[in-house]
Amino acid sequence: MHKDVTGIILSGGKSSRMGQNKSLMKIGGTTIIEGVVDLMLSLFPEVILITNEPDDYKFLGLPTYEDVFRHRGPLAGIHSGLKHSKTNINFIISCDLPLMTKEMINYLMEYKTDKLITVAKADGFIQQLAGKYSKECLSPSENILKEVVNNENRDAVQKKRKCNVLSLIDLLGAEIISAESLPFYNEDLYFNMNRTEDYNLLLNKLRLKEK
Repeated sequence: MHKDVTGIILSGGKSSRMGQNKSLMKIGGTTIIEGVVDLMLSLFPEVILITNEPDDYKFLGLPTYEDVFRHRGPLAGIHSGLKHSKTNINFIISCDLPLMTKEMINYLMEYKTDKLITVAKADGFIQQLAGKYSKECLSPSENILKEVVNNENRDAVQKKRKCNVLSLIDLLGAEIISAESLPFYNEDLYFNMNRTEDYNLLLNKLRLKEK
């Protein structure tokens, strides 16, 4: 158990590609979000949930908060999580990483660095939605979000722009670890479930592991 750390789960997406709330889909008799919650509670003394549909998650019994900047993508979820966290160190994870493991989270948490963000690179991508974030990222993330909103107001743009977390990483820098070089790495660690095909593939992967 990591002391003085808050686990922050992001479940703010509308799951438009899935056609339903992916975090409430089930593996066996358990929802995907419950699996992520159980993982986080096994590692951190305080776990909070960030979602814009809080009524859907009352059954989890977690402190739940909405985005301050609505409909701005995952950076808004990170901002809200850091705003409501009571600790300087936080581990943030998206609800659609059902195969994340304790080993990977522990490695990210325990990696020695003076950077405010610690994430991994795997499958050719910076995996920014499973990483350690300092509370000091709160103000910079808010500035990015405010700038986007202000630019939209000035330019009278009708469609709201979402904010990429990489903009925060570009601003602050980050400790980016090569996950694929780690002895416990497997290609399913960062399996991301966005479509029905992904869900079916996930079920098949789990069936094979059970055999």
